[in-house]
Amino acid sequence: IAAVNASFGFEEYPPDAAAVLLIELDGQEREVLAAVEMATQLCQQAGARTMRQAWDDAERAQLWKGRKSAISALGRTYPSYYLQDGVVPRSALPRVLAAIDRLSEQFQLPVANVFHAGDGNLHPLILYRSSEPGIKERVQELSAEILRLCVEAGGSITGEHGVGSDKRCYLDWMFSSDDLATMQLVRRAFDPEQRANPGKIFPTPRTCAESAQRAAVLKAEGANLPEEAIVF
Repeated sequence: IAAVNASFGFEEYPPDAAAVLLIELDGQEREVLAAVEMATQLCQQAGARTMRQAWDDAERAQLWKGRKSAISALGRTYPSYYLQDGVVPRSALPRVLAAIDRLSEQFQLPVANVFHAGDGNLHPLILYRSSEPGIKERVQELSAEILRLCVEAGGSITGEHGVGSDKRCYLDWMFSSDDLATMQLVRRAFDPEQRANPGKIFPTPRTCAESAQRAAVLKAEGANLPEEAIVF
């Protein structure tokens, strides 16, 4: 909030608020007005300090301006940031956000939470200065702990941006070795030579030592999987 206000001279969000929640409603006028009344009551019951309603497109765009500018505003405040993507059940949002705050203090790295509360999709931004020795390793470790929180809360390591190569080493937090081997067999059925976007999604021994160790155990235990499936 402070970064948005400072970077763009934005005055719509209270600078001392712990969070800002934007709620959009649509439908027929009567049902929207009823939904606005219900949303207002729920927010007030949850401790909302201030409520503001947009009555036209211009007001609506102004309220959204801060959210849409948040990441670039943080980029002005900190020279480097690491943007993550995870998802949790909506009911778990308060405790997961509180846990992220504790991790932020533990790692002594500020974390700005910009996210889609409606579907529990988190986008924590870890802010840092790249000139600090060992900082990238610390950022990666904090990022992994945040994703672990998401999984432990019943969520996933990715909300909307996929696994790619960045999070493939965490895939076995959600799936068993048998699951991963089966997924790879399906992939190989369509792409036996691994030409389509190789090296993505699935952990490999070269990049994920822990997963490689598990693959070796699976092979030693004689799991009912063909040799080519054991390629973590």
